Amino acid sequence: MRANCGMGAPVGPRCFCRDCLGDLDIKARRCGECGSPRLVRHPSLPALAMAHIDCDAFYATVEKRDNPELADKPVIIGGGKRGVVSAACYISRTFGVRSAMPMFKALALCPAAIVIRPDMAKYVRVGREVRHAMQTLTPLVEPLSIDEAFLDLSGTQRVHGMIPAKVLARFARDVERDIGITVSVGLSCNKFLAKIASDLDKPRGFAALDQAEAREMLADRPVGFIYGVGPATQEKLLQRGFRTIADLQRADEVDLMKQFASEGRRLWRLARGIDDRLVVPDRGAKTISNETTFDNDIRDFATLERTLWRLSEKVSSRLKSSNLSGLTITLKLKTADFRQRTRSQSIQAPTQLAAKIFAVSRELLAKEIDGTAFRLMGTGVSALRAGSQADDTDMLDRRSAHAERAMDDLRKKFGNAAVIRGIAYKGPVGDEEEEE
Repeated sequence: MRANCGMGAPVGPRCFCRDCLGDLDIKARRCGECGSPRLVRHPSLPALAMAHIDCDAFYATVEKRDNPELADKPVIIGGGKRGVVSAACYISRTFGVRSAMPMFKALALCPAAIVIRPDMAKYVRVGREVRHAMQTLTPLVEPLSIDEAFLDLSGTQRVHGMIPAKVLARFARDVERDIGITVSVGLSCNKFLAKIASDLDKPRGFAALDQAEAREMLADRPVGFIYGVGPATQEKLLQRGFRTIADLQRADEVDLMKQFASEGRRLWRLARGIDDRLVVPDRGAKTISNETTFDNDIRDFATLERTLWRLSEKVSSRLKSSNLSGLTITLKLKTADFRQRTRSQSIQAPTQLAAKIFAVSRELLAKEIDGTAFRLMGTGVSALRAGSQADDTDMLDRRSAHAERAMDDLRKKFGNAAVIRGIAYKGPVGDEEEEE
């Protein structure tokens, strides 16, 4: 199913109040019923059905919800001075604090910030509440992360008794009332434009954008604004004279395809606001991973090895709780000068076992021990599929699987401290953990 891009628009209001949902004249400035200035207006409003919903400063907003004393204070979610910012509230952002920024830089910009360690279990619970509310609107919900998703509400007007725009405004109002966080909504005729729209009116925003106005809006943006255009592709485009999206708009589609193959056609279409991607529901996680930033840089293999086991156990636990297993294991390292190394290896049969994840990750780690000091390490499993592990390719794997299941059973009965592998005895050495 694909959202209408403004052609043959269905009947419905072109302006309404976000608070009471009353219909208004498109030239209205305030709601005549409740007096609210929070109006949604767009000439194509009844035709737009593709949405991008993004929770506002999600981690920080959840923490402020749970502690009202933080409401008017700058809040940063992250680790110690050597960690990175996981999330920053909008007050912190006015000081220049941004996600993924090193904590020491964030605290230099905003010394008064209140720093809170991430509570991923809590954020996942709240994210699931929001996701469940989304799925009551349409079965076509495609999660992008814990706090954002695409929704296709095409054909739902008869079910809900109102146009998709009103359904989304009611959803945002209900989430704020029932869950205690705010969301921003972008509404358009395709994914690319819906994602752009959701960034136009943050926080607690609602913006509509149709394809007719997209070309002019996109023209002055750099080519890197298009999703999927990373630094390498951007450099290639710059070398061939494509600096802005307007340069791509002026280009001939065939010429772009000659220069960039299928990527050329994708760029030509997106530059014009054309995007045929469908919403794919229940996509699930692409990767389950865990990482930690160390208090001090580490180059010693034995110390890194102990932490790697702890990370492998955490990844394994999440795989097991989600009934997932995966075929590709990836080791992530970040050096003292912030250079990242990522090494991956595929295995013969999908796994969810900590021992297998550790063994492969350890082998990858051993190849990176060259005297370099590391400030961060992580491991993860991708190429995921439903079901438990198939670690029975040989007798050693079968024995390892049986032993690990026995340890899991003991921990369920007597707690996580009931069984501890020898390698883990010296405990953790990091100051922050992040889960993806």
